[in-house]
Amino acid sequence: MKPLRNDCFALPPGVNWTPVEEALERLRSRLHPVVEVEREVPLSQVNGRILASDVYAPRAHPPSTNSAVDGYALAGPLTDVPCTLPLVDGRSAAGEPYKGQVPKGYAIRILTGAVIPAGTDTVVLEEDCEVRDGQLHLNGTLKAGANARKAGEDIKVEDRILTAGTRLSPTQISVLASVGVEAVDVYQRLRVGVLSTGDEVKPVGAPVTDWQIYDANRPMLSALVSQLGYELVDLGHVLDRAEEVKAALERGAEQCDLILTSGGVSAGDEDHVSKTLKEHGDISNWRIAIKPGRPLALAMFRGTPVVGLPGNPVAAWVCALRFGAPAMALLAGAEWFEPQAYTMPADFSKNKKPGRSEMLRARVRDGKVEVFGSEGSGRVTGLAWSEGLVELDESAQQIEPGTPVRFIPYGSFGL
Repeated sequence: MKPLRNDCFALPPGVNWTPVEEALERLRSRLHPVVEVEREVPLSQVNGRILASDVYAPRAHPPSTNSAVDGYALAGPLTDVPCTLPLVDGRSAAGEPYKGQVPKGYAIRILTGAVIPAGTDTVVLEEDCEVRDGQLHLNGTLKAGANARKAGEDIKVEDRILTAGTRLSPTQISVLASVGVEAVDVYQRLRVGVLSTGDEVKPVGAPVTDWQIYDANRPMLSALVSQLGYELVDLGHVLDRAEEVKAALERGAEQCDLILTSGGVSAGDEDHVSKTLKEHGDISNWRIAIKPGRPLALAMFRGTPVVGLPGNPVAAWVCALRFGAPAMALLAGAEWFEPQAYTMPADFSKNKKPGRSEMLRARVRDGKVEVFGSEGSGRVTGLAWSEGLVELDESAQQIEPGTPVRFIPYGSFGL
C-alpha cells in the first residue's frame, strides 16, 4: 500500500476553528488504506474482515426453479375451476427431484424447496385443494408461476454480489456461501495501538492516592478498537516524561498501522505527546468547533498516523467515535462512513449558544430522546447511561420537549 504523506494532516494557512463537517471532509480526503491484502481467506475466517476485491457469483441463486410451499405442481394458469386433475405417481422433494416429465393436464405432489418438475410451472398450496381417489380437486383460480421461485431470481451467474470495502458480517457470508464462494480476498486487520498518558493516571489495580485517578480511557478505547474488528496493540500507560512518551510512540510505530493516544495533546508544560510529535514527527492540532473536545492532534510519527485524543473520558469517546471510527475504517480498507442519524423529538430543554457543534450523551425512551443530566467531560457515568449521541450543529438553538433533534445511536458507528 502507498504510505500516507508526512504532511497529510496539515491545515491550510490561517485556519483556526474548523466546523465538524469540514474537519471530517478534510480527514476523509487525506486518508487511504494502509494495510496489505490477504488472498483466498476461507469463509470460516472472514467474519468482521474487510473485503479487498469485488466478488462475482459463480452460480445462480436459486440454481433451479423451485417450490416456495408444500403443495402440488401443475401447468398454469387455471381459470376453468372448479376442476379435477389426475395425479402423477411420485413426488418432487428438496434434494430428490422428480426426474420425469409431467404430462399436460396432470399434477404432482411437491414439497417446499423442491425443483419444479418438467412440464409444470405453478404450485398450488395443499390447503387450497383436496386429494380424493388419486385426483386433485381445485376450487379457485391460479395464476401461472404462482408459488414458484424462479432460477436466478435472487442472484444470476456473474452478478456482482459484494463490493470491495464491505465489512463482512454473518449476512454477507451467507450470500457468499449461497453461491458456492469458498474464499475471498480481504485486507489484513488494521493494527491499532492504544496509549494513555499522565502522571495522575494509574492502571486499574495499582495503588492510588487522593490526587490520582484510575485509567478509564485505555480500557475504553481498547474495547472500542476490538469491537470495531481491528487488532489491538496495547501500548500501555506512560508518565508525563518526554523520553517515555517518545519510547512508547516508537514501539507503536514499529507495531501498528495507527496509534490512538489520550491526554497530553494540548499546549501545556506537561503535554509531552504534542511536544514529542512536534519534535520528532509532523503534527497538526485541529481546533475543531466541537463540544466536548479540545484540539484533535493528528500527526505522523515514523510513518505511522497518530490520533491524539483529549484526556477527559467523554471528550475522548466522542472524538474517537466521530473522527477516529471513520478514519480507522478508511485506513483498514473499508468505506469512509457518515453514521446513520435519526430525527426524533427531544425530551429535554436546552438553550444552545452559537459557534460550536455539541455532542450530548443520549438515549431513546418511548420514542423520545433523553440526554444525560450533566454535560461534564469527566462524568463517565453518562457514557454507561447513554445509547448514542445527540448532535447539534454550530447554530444557536432553543430546544424544548418535542423539538426535532439528530440522534446517532452507537450502532451507527459499528458498535
